[in-house]
Order: sequence, then C-alpha cells, then structure tokens
Amino acid sequence: MKKTVIDGVNYYPHSNGGGLVAETATVSKTAYIGLNARVSGDARVSGEATVSHHAIISEYAKVGGNARVSGNAIISEYAKVSDHAKVSDHAEVSGHAEVSGHAEVRAMVSDHAEVSGHAKVWGHVIVSDHAEVSDHARVSGHTIVSGHTRVSGHEKIL
Repeated sequence: MKKTVIDGVNYYPHSNGGGLVAETATVSKTAYIGLNARVSGDARVSGEATVSHHAIISEYAKVGGNARVSGNAIISEYAKVSDHAKVSDHAEVSGHAEVSGHAEVRAMVSDHAEVSGHAKVWGHVIVSDHAEVSDHARVSGHTIVSGHTRVSGHEKIL
C-alpha cells in the first residue's frame, strides 16, 4: 500500500474505492471511500456507507449504515450521518448534529441539530442549535432554523 503523508499524518488508500484514510481513522472494509475522498482524525466510517467525490469526514465524525456523503460535503467534529441519509454538494454537518433516516442535506447542519425521516434541506439553509427538521419536511432558500424550532410533518419553508 502506498502511503501519503498530509500534515504529518500517514494516509493509506482504502481497499474499496482507493480514497485516503488516516492511520488514526477507522473505516470498515464494506464501506466505500472514493478516490478523491478523505477520512481523517479519529473519524469512523462503518457499514456500507459511501464517501465519494471530494467529501471529507474528519475529527470524531461518524458515518454509518448505508449513508452517502458526496460532492464537497464535510462531516466534522462529533457529527453523525447514518441509516440511508444523503449529504451532498457543499453541505457541512458539524458539532453534535445528526442526519439520519432517508434525509437529504445540501446545506449546513450544526450544533445539536437533527435532520431525520424523509426531510430535505437544501440551499443557503442553516439548521443549528437544537433545531429539528423531520418527517417529510422541506427547508430551502435563504433560511435559518435554530433554537428549539421543529419543522416536521409535511411542512415546507421555501
């Protein structure tokens, strides 16, 4: 295996996809880490999760199940992406935020916020603090959902 050193850390190509995995990170053999993707820090990618394109999983973040992280998405700090969730484009999931179920995120989710169910969040949206977007809710445009706000059911904020 060819070693690559980035900022003094050894990275190795993942056996399923060839993307770079730091020697400090943990990635299951069944996960797919695409050629230009990277897993660093103490991050964990498990199950049959897919990390592709130029996506980065870093720090203590966890991606598992059949989740897909793609594009230029960044999952960092203690964030979790699980189940069949999709995080793509220039999305950022950070802090202790969670994206789960069949949710789709193409925006920023941070702090202790949660996006779950079949919810979709995209555009110049920030979901932060302890906010929740769930069920079949849709949030897009230039929107901030924060505090203890809940957007659920079939609600739409466009």
